Amino acid sequence: MSEFPEFTVRVDQNPHLPVGGREMHAIVSVAARSSGTGTGSGAKAAEVIIIDTSGSMSYRGKMAAAKRAARAAVNVLRDGVQFAVIAGANRPRMIYPQGERLVEANETARRSAVNAIGRLEAAGGTAIGSWLRLADRLFTGYDDAVRHAILLTDGKNQHESAAELDAALRACTGHFLCDARGVGTDWDVAELRKITSALLGGFLDVPDPADLEADFLAMTRAAMSKEVADVVLRVWTPQQARLRFVKQMVPAVEDLTGRRVESGTQTGDYPLGAWGEESREYHVCVEVQPGDVGRQMRAAWVKLIADDRVLASGNVLAEWTDDEALSTRINGRVAHHTGQSELAEAIQEGLEARREGDEDTATARLGRAVVLAREVGNEQISGLLAKVVDVVDPVRGTVRLKRDVSKADEMSLDTRSVRTVRTRQDDDAGNRAGG
Repeated sequence: MSEFPEFTVRVDQNPHLPVGGREMHAIVSVAARSSGTGTGSGAKAAEVIIIDTSGSMSYRGKMAAAKRAARAAVNVLRDGVQFAVIAGANRPRMIYPQGERLVEANETARRSAVNAIGRLEAAGGTAIGSWLRLADRLFTGYDDAVRHAILLTDGKNQHESAAELDAALRACTGHFLCDARGVGTDWDVAELRKITSALLGGFLDVPDPADLEADFLAMTRAAMSKEVADVVLRVWTPQQARLRFVKQMVPAVEDLTGRRVESGTQTGDYPLGAWGEESREYHVCVEVQPGDVGRQMRAAWVKLIADDRVLASGNVLAEWTDDEALSTRINGRVAHHTGQSELAEAIQEGLEARREGDEDTATARLGRAVVLAREVGNEQISGLLAKVVDVVDPVRGTVRLKRDVSKADEMSLDTRSVRTVRTRQDDDAGNRAGG
């Protein structure tokens, strides 16, 4: 593995609690600056591209677009990366190379893979769990590499049970990262969200197959830029304290609380996946025992760990005060991310109520989402909401449900509900850091 990126941690919070106060919130911002050229060229990497070749892919140009996208992805794999291409149907099939193995990328291997992709044909059903299990077998033995899969599907997981998919996800969790794309409008948003959540990846909708090629290029280039395979956030809390939650907030909302792995006395590790030159933000909430006025304490100690090496650390502090002006001051970044988390929940709950015919709940939750999107400055979500509801009063959240909403618009809103925006403070800090 190449030298790790240079990691930094910044903690934003209001450390002051009122008399009897217990709950401390903080935003932990993590940034990594590349150790070299930013290409990640020194890092070992393994890449598996999984293309849905079920029968439905033969319609509306999806198969042709998928071939173009897969060929483009293969062509930007850097020399030395271990890779394979899988066709997914009722059962997965190796497209390149032959046999269950990875091969090293070079000019000859890329050309052979591109030719094999060109022969793909659409037939059969969809059993995504079996596709992921094959990818997992291919990654065996590459534990020191950045292991990444791209999954493309256009349909629901109809040819295996939900229990079979869940079992596959349990078997694959922690072994590789997976980014997924749903093309068209016949796939299941909740299903891809579950898959990528378990495998620490992201997913997006691609309503127009023509957009797949650019999307695959971006995903593959991002994977090639990673420089360290497995980073964890290690959180220490004092005795009698309780870590209520750890959530990733940027680039997307993802609750990591249930992923905790005990790592020592009063410490737990939360997996953050692979890193290159990038920044992410996490919301940490700790419940502590109340202290006397003037008492100061460390409510949490956060560390970035990879290969048993501490990359960066920061403290979440608590201090009790009887000064109401201090204890009621809300940290702007905590407020911003609290709003973004609530926004994602409001959208998903509103759309679910709409699908179930509960118009009152749908109107209330999507109206609340309109207010929150405006407050956190998420203009993309505001635009997507406007395709689902008629906004009467954006300040109060007064809306009317639209009667005719395209499935693509509804899926885009659902898919992108967890994708967040940074605060102006983030932008200003980035500009200062960049000189």
